[in-house]
Amino acid sequence: MTPWSELVQKDLAQVNVASLGKVGVLLGGKSGEREISLMSGKGVLEALLSKGVKAHAFDPAEQSISDLAKQQFDRVFIALHGRYGEDGTMQGLLEQMKLPYTGSGVLASALAIDKQATKRLWSSFNLATPKFAMLNANSDWNQIAKDLGLPIIVKPAREGSSLGLSKVTNVADLPKAYEMAAKLDRDVMAEQCIIGEELTCPIVGDGVNAQPLPVIRIVAPDSNYDYHNKYFSDDTRYLCPTGLDVSLEKKVQDLALSAYRALGCKGWGRADVMIDNQTGQPYLLEMNTAPGMTGHSLVPMAARAAGVEYADLVLWLLSKAGVNS
Repeated sequence: MTPWSELVQKDLAQVNVASLGKVGVLLGGKSGEREISLMSGKGVLEALLSKGVKAHAFDPAEQSISDLAKQQFDRVFIALHGRYGEDGTMQGLLEQMKLPYTGSGVLASALAIDKQATKRLWSSFNLATPKFAMLNANSDWNQIAKDLGLPIIVKPAREGSSLGLSKVTNVADLPKAYEMAAKLDRDVMAEQCIIGEELTCPIVGDGVNAQPLPVIRIVAPDSNYDYHNKYFSDDTRYLCPTGLDVSLEKKVQDLALSAYRALGCKGWGRADVMIDNQTGQPYLLEMNTAPGMTGHSLVPMAARAAGVEYADLVLWLLSKAGVNS
């Protein structure tokens, strides 16, 4: 397969920036990831403007949907994260408006943001993902600990950026972790905690033409890759190349690509993966269908390692925007 960097340069050579028309960069929004989305959107907007694109910011939390129609955009770049932007709702609205947009369509977006649906789908394809159980206020906490083993990860089923996530090492702490996650989502998941290397692998393209980018290894302080360490800490290290065995990296890339295709993702995405220290087995955690584009974000880092700079990445993604995507 032709290296992705070559495909990008070939595609961009054929892009007439004027033909892209008036472009809306959707950013901010109403989710718990609003702050990060504003940072992503700012980066995307500046990149498009640097390429001569007539790009304009649009924040759905501050402007109404009727305002979106009045803007008469020719296409939009979705830099929204989490609910109401990455979950299929905005994609459905844009489909109704027949307005081309970046990234995955309605179904893939809705599936990927729902961790339970994602895991069930991946399991049907025999793709490795940690064991899990759905929680409620009356759950048998001792049985949950017995089934999944300690430590256990507790998290909302439809949030990203580690919002509401807890690592529980004592059964007695499970109810508190559940209550914290339940404040953000009516559905709460308990997940087997895989101890080992934390990796992420971006995927770009559609269907059979999709391909993985270089894998990134994440080394967070005290192995705690939480909201702060993801976006605001300079102590978290991102290694690309990872320094891991080449065959293991290939295994992770193949797994991430299969996960992306199973969900029906398009345009771009990023699979988060853990490597079990004891077995060397990679496990899928989740798929992000509107990955971050901030200064700490990982897709731009992997793209750069593959030979594609940030602004070219953004313009390429925009050029692939479509309806029924």
